[in-house]
Amino acid sequence: MSGDETRPGAAPAPDEAEESVSFETPDIHGAYPRLSDDQTARLAQHGRRRAAETGDLLIREGERCEMFYVVLSGSIAIVEDYGTPGERLLRVHGAGRFIGELGLLNGQVAFYTAVVRDPGEILALSMDQLRELVTRDPTLGDVVLRACLGRRALLVGQGAGFRIIGSRYSPDTRRLREFAARNRLPHRWIDLETDQEAEALLRRFGVGPEQTPLVIWRDTTMLRNPSNAEMARLIGLPRLESGNGRGDLLIVGSGPAGLAAAVNAASEGLGTTVVEAMATGGQAGTSSRIENLLGFPSGISGAELTERAVLQADKFGARISLPAEAARLERRDGHYAVGFADGSEITAHTVVLATGARYRRLHVPGIEPLEGVSVHYSATVYEAQQCRAHPVAVVGGGNSAGQAVLFLAGFAPQVYLLVRGPSLEAHMSRYLIDQIERHPRVRVLLHTEVTEALGDKALEAVTVVDHRTGEHHPLDVRALFVFTGADPHTDWLSGALALDARGYVLTGAEAQACSVPELWQSQGRDCLTLETSQPGVFAAGDVRSGSVKRVASAVGEGAMSIHFVHRHLGHSTASGGTDSSPNTRPRQSAWLA
Repeated sequence: MSGDETRPGAAPAPDEAEESVSFETPDIHGAYPRLSDDQTARLAQHGRRRAAETGDLLIREGERCEMFYVVLSGSIAIVEDYGTPGERLLRVHGAGRFIGELGLLNGQVAFYTAVVRDPGEILALSMDQLRELVTRDPTLGDVVLRACLGRRALLVGQGAGFRIIGSRYSPDTRRLREFAARNRLPHRWIDLETDQEAEALLRRFGVGPEQTPLVIWRDTTMLRNPSNAEMARLIGLPRLESGNGRGDLLIVGSGPAGLAAAVNAASEGLGTTVVEAMATGGQAGTSSRIENLLGFPSGISGAELTERAVLQADKFGARISLPAEAARLERRDGHYAVGFADGSEITAHTVVLATGARYRRLHVPGIEPLEGVSVHYSATVYEAQQCRAHPVAVVGGGNSAGQAVLFLAGFAPQVYLLVRGPSLEAHMSRYLIDQIERHPRVRVLLHTEVTEALGDKALEAVTVVDHRTGEHHPLDVRALFVFTGADPHTDWLSGALALDARGYVLTGAEAQACSVPELWQSQGRDCLTLETSQPGVFAAGDVRSGSVKRVASAVGEGAMSIHFVHRHLGHSTASGGTDSSPNTRPRQSAWLA
């Protein structure tokens, strides 16, 4: 659609516009609800009515939005790259609709421009007014939250947002793409090797291929091979405030365990900071659907679970910062200092380690050059969209592999599940096995292992071996997804805490057995259940030795760790230590009750 066709002045009637320029994807996310008259009236009691003239800009792409808008009459267009030759109309909202997506709630900059298309009247509320209202009206709050989550999912699927230009063979290109995908940031990758648009963009910005990868946004902002932190700042992802002092609690890692700990700690008044090296949600955040989590009978995607948890943690005042890669842990004057790869440092009374585990890479000939191109260690919508025409293979026999298989089968014509063992029952939940066995596009190959990846610039096939016969044969697949177990991210803790033989953090009696007796005698108590070999440092979720590797278990351990944090802080104060009692009131700073 050309720029002239998307100009606000030449619009059809609002209802027609909504139908004619909607996203290609049906509104299965509940992304575009129409508010009832009663809901609009309640909002109107807190907001301000104002006239809207054609061409008025309500939200500008690349800038934070501080207002929540409801369309009372007329229409508002949602446009990407507004005012440029590449302008693209994404949606038109008529009466009863409201404007905004996930970035409105979590403080990110806007990924589109909202411009008045047909004159009318709008209702404007500040974010503080919206937060106050939905605190008292959770039904309305859930409507807004669900819509914003759904709109982010649709933006991601549309390839809206910023552009990453780079070669599929560049490690830095793969790094930027992974960071954007894992953080669910709307973007589009332009492959330097195959996309004709790449050459035109390089000429426009006067750079050569050797200077890629580039991050380009709104045709006005260009970053040459930025770090993850630089790209995060561009989008407005949260960062630690300078001069961060001693808080009650520092949580390292923001998977289900870390976010559960943050929600419980902040809601109980603890000054809480969460740091994350890559993306909120951890491995669970990349899951297409989690169906065995209590309270979600129809399942929930890892992305939605993560975003809900992040907003909930922010509601109670927890501060979340990324990317921040922890590099060392030191005990200092009754507190703990965590140093980061960029040289910064945070000091806190207590620490909860929730760094989880990372999927183990597959080490077979030919695979390394193809990683990030057609060999993947997660299965998100970005990878799945490249798998519509050819068969793919998934390696692994656990729940993560099973969820990936079913997700990819919705895109690819054939999905092979390669399992080294004799059955799926050993490590996969029954509900997944039943769905896999019934799916017409899934084929399970047991006793099977990948021995080689074939292909020059992209995967063309894999060689597999059947361990029952010893026979090797090629399997024609164009993408490989690997879920073969995980290793804990604990190298930075070596020498600081007691770890088991596999690198997982020891807790409880096992941790105390690795400590000198005087350490716990000085505390006047034994090591607590989730406590590590250092008093006041706790571990929860997959990083903990002996933990159950399930989302529900990680959430439970994260919540339970805060009970032990309180016990440690209370005991330290009672014993005459530094006064580290938590605040009595949480900071109510988020938008949703």
